[in-house]
Amino acid sequence: MTEQTTAPPWYLGRMAGFDTETTGIDVERDRIITACVVQVRAGLPLAAANWLADPGVDIPEAAARVHGITSEKARAEGRPAGEVIEQVIAALAAVVLSEIPIVAMNASFDLTMLDREARRYGVQPLTDIVGSDMRVVDPRVLDKHVDQFRRGGRTLTDLCRHWQVPLDAAHTADADAVAACRVAWRIASTHGEIGKASLTDLHQWQTEWAREQAESLAAYFRSTPGKEHQADSVRPEWPYIPHQRGGTQ
Repeated sequence: MTEQTTAPPWYLGRMAGFDTETTGIDVERDRIITACVVQVRAGLPLAAANWLADPGVDIPEAAARVHGITSEKARAEGRPAGEVIEQVIAALAAVVLSEIPIVAMNASFDLTMLDREARRYGVQPLTDIVGSDMRVVDPRVLDKHVDQFRRGGRTLTDLCRHWQVPLDAAHTADADAVAACRVAWRIASTHGEIGKASLTDLHQWQTEWAREQAESLAAYFRSTPGKEHQADSVRPEWPYIPHQRGGTQ
């Protein structure tokens, strides 16, 4: 009689944290300055790749205050942006093809930024390389699903505080990427529905949860005096916003 083995839960395997720091929050116009892809697994050392790009545009002072990268530093120490984007996509493609999930806090921002940068510099976008094989875990979507009515913010700093995850050097890509993996581990290890799910099922569920969460936020804006105009900016697509012709500058 052949013994059947059960695969361990996904969160006990290797995860690849992905994070970027950028010139701003407009995914169609802003640029990536730093990026990190870090592979983590309990009991094993981190395997991190970090990039600093010269975005080819001035970095606003407000953005530099957040992540600490000035225009002068990026020009002096950064690699050409197109080269960086190509390397980041290659690293993530290798992750996907190894069946490792990409863990990204607010994935639709970072993955959309990466997609637009790829198109800006004539690099093959990640989704064109890996197709439907990509599996993404988004701590922000998971947290909102398991604790929908919790008061307070939902930034990575907020989630780390709530889930008791250390966050050193917040707003640096590598620290944020590692922290996102740890938050995902906390959520999965305490919520069986998420922890025991296959990555394929979990990816599909998050697509639906993200849409529901976006619709709820848009409805809140529409019903709140002074915030009605913000409703149109809420996007339901996840894990990235599909490219529209003429959208990238």
